[in-house]
Amino acid sequence: MCCWRFLRADFIVHLGWLTEKQLLDAVAVGQITPGPVFTTATFIGYLVAGVKGAIVATVAIFLPGFVLVAASGPIVAKVRRSIAASAFLDGVVVASLALVVVVAWQLARQCLLDVLTVAIFLPSLVLLLRTRTNPLWIMMAAALVGLWHGA
Repeated sequence: MCCWRFLRADFIVHLGWLTEKQLLDAVAVGQITPGPVFTTATFIGYLVAGVKGAIVATVAIFLPGFVLVAASGPIVAKVRRSIAASAFLDGVVVASLALVVVVAWQLARQCLLDVLTVAIFLPSLVLLLRTRTNPLWIMMAAALVGLWHGA
């Protein structure tokens, strides 16, 4: 979800490769699998250039992370002992949380458009916040309600 703003700015506004609905679909597809950002990238690659685009997008989004982890491995212990680095990382965590909240708000404004979507969202939110219900079950139930309503 945190990449929504960047994806929208690039793929919809600047490049015109996707529509608003296609990007929402890509984010939704990404959310039903582990590693939502990576799955979203693969899906967008597929939408833009078919199977070859999906392969290129997948390699392009995974490769930098692998290289960074391999390169940073030896210095992680030293960084964790630094007071300044710890403070910086605490700031990154807070900034990340703020970014997630902003993106969630933007997605809600794009997705909660009618009584049905709000009627699916509110009970789902309550279940997520008050129980240990697996989000996959909630997504499957919401999908069934959407299919039933659309049929």
